[in-house]
Amino acid sequence: MTKKLNGKTAIVLGVAPGNVGHAIARRYVEDGAAVLVAGRRADAVEAVAGDIGAQAQQCDITSEQDLDALVAAARERFGRIDVGVNATGWGLLAPFEETTREDLEKMAAVQFTGPFQYFQRLVANMADGGSIIQISSVTASIMFENHAAYMGTKAGIDHVIRCIANEYGPRGIRANSIAPGGVADAPMSGGGLNYPPIRSLYLREIPLGRVGVAEDVANVAAWLAGDESGYVTGQVLHVSGGQTLRRNPSIADLLGAHAAEQS
Repeated sequence: MTKKLNGKTAIVLGVAPGNVGHAIARRYVEDGAAVLVAGRRADAVEAVAGDIGAQAQQCDITSEQDLDALVAAARERFGRIDVGVNATGWGLLAPFEETTREDLEKMAAVQFTGPFQYFQRLVANMADGGSIIQISSVTASIMFENHAAYMGTKAGIDHVIRCIANEYGPRGIRANSIAPGGVADAPMSGGGLNYPPIRSLYLREIPLGRVGVAEDVANVAAWLAGDESGYVTGQVLHVSGGQTLRRNPSIADLLGAHAAEQS
């Protein structure tokens, strides 16, 4: 079987054991790419690199110095950067009126300012074109209560991706977002999608009739990294089984399902 990413190099930032970034990086290695995995915790990144046969670099996306070092390491080890993925995130749940300035500043650093500055460094180092991939969320499009800071920053950086696609398309740089729904086997979902009452609520809202897994996201990330998607840019690709056609369950739905299970 032809490895469709043979000869390509990639950075996957936001990697930890078992998360979506891990799944994407594994798929890239399997498809023949040379991969540098990165994340805030050095031990976690080293564990992922050892698991999949990638190289590792500690990088906190909120640190400009770490971002400089990450891109420099990729250039030094691989000679160039073909693909840059951002899979970082902070899944804060907080009522709108209780979301503090500290919360907002932390969320913006992780999900807007940090990605913005990461993408700046990527475009500066993609001399022969490339593919930039932002991992967004279905909640950037459909509502979920107590999640405004997360949703707003994800939606904002999706629009930045469109700006990159517009401005850097003439240099052969493509930029797209992938917006998953809930991912049952990813740590950010907290295991909730594996709890039968909660899972059943989500299944009602997903036309394809199953919850997502990290491999679903990795499949699309591999396609966007490869040459077959070479005419696709400035898009948000929803990987949610069609959930954006419906809705997220409400907090009342979720609490009610939990209470019914406990009674």
